[in-house]
Amino acid sequence: MKLTVARIGTLVWVLIYAGLLVCAVGVSMHGTDPDLGKVLVVAGLLLLAVGAALIGVRARMTRTRPPRSTSHSGGNR
Repeated sequence: MKLTVARIGTLVWVLIYAGLLVCAVGVSMHGTDPDLGKVLVVAGLLLLAVGAALIGVRARMTRTRPPRSTSHSGGNR
């Protein structure tokens, strides 16, 4: 699997939203099971941090386009 700018961008948002969801579940679970709530909050924050770090990675990636074909077979259209 080749990591293109578009795939990194998709992965960024998946990680950020998943981190927010896991963090919210952890906060809501904190009342019934504090240990599990803390673990979920930490896991959610880690997902958020990885997503935020990938924003910097994506910003530094170069966008390369495939070279255009210069051969003209079949004449002008």
